[in-house]
Amino acid sequence: MALVARTDARGLRAAQAAAAEWASGEIPVSLIGLVLVADAPGRAPRALRYLAELVEGGVPATWRVPWCEAWRLGEGVDARTAPGAVRNLLTAVDGLLPVPAAVRLDASTSHRQEGEARV
Repeated sequence: MALVARTDARGLRAAQAAAAEWASGEIPVSLIGLVLVADAPGRAPRALRYLAELVEGGVPATWRVPWCEAWRLGEGVDARTAPGAVRNLLTAVDGLLPVPAAVRLDASTSHRQEGEARV
C-alpha cells in the first residue's frame, strides 16, 4: 500500500496520522511509502515543508509529484510525457505492488488497455 497526500496542511496531517497508525501496528498492511502531491504551483511555505519532512521520516520511502495544471482539468497521464518525478514514481513502485500484469501501467504505451488503472 502507498499513502497519497496533498501537500497542504490538511493532507499532510492526514498522512501523518495514517503513518502513525501504520507504525503502531494497528493496521496490518505492508506500506511501501508516501506519495506527496503538490497542492499548488511553486515552493510550499516553510511550515508545510517542515511538516512534510516530519511525515516523511515516519514512512519507508517518499515520492514527490509536482503540480500539474492539466490534471486539475481532468486530463489523463501519459507515462512517456509525464513529469520526471511521476516517471520516477512509476519506476520505483513497478513490481512492489501486487498488481496483476493486466492492470499494470506500461510506461512504453500512452493508452490504457481494458481494465488498466488510471494514474
